[in-house]
Amino acid sequence: MRPQFLMTDPSEFDVSYVINPWMRPDAWAGHRKAEAVAASAALRRALEAAGGEVTMVPAEPGLPDLVFPANAAVVLDGKALMARFRCPERRGEEAPFRAAFERLAARGLISEIVELPAGLTHEGAGDGLWDETRQLFWTGHGPRSSREAGDVIARTFGRTVVALELATPQFYHLDTCFRPLSGGEVLYYPPAFSAEALARIEAHVAPAQRIVATEEDAAAFCVNAVCLGRSVIMARAPAALRQRLEARGYRVVEVDLDPFILSGGAAFCMTLRLDLVSQPTLARA
Repeated sequence: MRPQFLMTDPSEFDVSYVINPWMRPDAWAGHRKAEAVAASAALRRALEAAGGEVTMVPAEPGLPDLVFPANAAVVLDGKALMARFRCPERRGEEAPFRAAFERLAARGLISEIVELPAGLTHEGAGDGLWDETRQLFWTGHGPRSSREAGDVIARTFGRTVVALELATPQFYHLDTCFRPLSGGEVLYYPPAFSAEALARIEAHVAPAQRIVATEEDAAAFCVNAVCLGRSVIMARAPAALRQRLEARGYRVVEVDLDPFILSGGAAFCMTLRLDLVSQPTLARA
């Protein structure tokens, strides 16, 4: 089966409120809707050209950030742990995403849907990144997701979790500043993390596998990338980052995602991988 991704119809996308420092309603002003539709279509084409298959979630009026399904759930081995959003502006997304996963289950793409315990928030793969090389989850906590939700991920999936505290409002989800790649490297932006989180990254990732993103890379939302085999699909990249990744054998595929960056998201945020699988033996971190 081809790699499976979830995306959302962008026809209701808008930047009408501010829940992170990147959100720019003034720059959006309603006139960039056509650009957003075109950008979403370009991202879908890039995924399909790299071998992926995309399922679309219908748009919902009044839910402009539904275009970021990475926040819908953590998915591994056919099991989906559904998100619970911290910001009131996004809580309305929970029901449409739940309905989307029920449709995926009916198609056999999801085998089990799990609810997060009451009292916790966790915003899906945005704060729960599967590392295939190390067979563990990296989880972000602080701005949006509860630290304790990482323990739920560990129990739900039977996998080791490495919790990373996010230290700035700009990098409010882990996927904005941290990206495991298929060859075992990790692309990350150190200023986004607490000192303890940086120590945990360094304890688990060898120096030769650390790719430190610059401020320019992070601001361009290039860490928020989709890695599919040796293809890395991202927003328009600074030349130096593209060259660094190409030197490691990756093919960098750039997509103009500027309309979505005005809301604080890019390629990874706009997708959710549905077919990730773990190895049979439990990894030890």
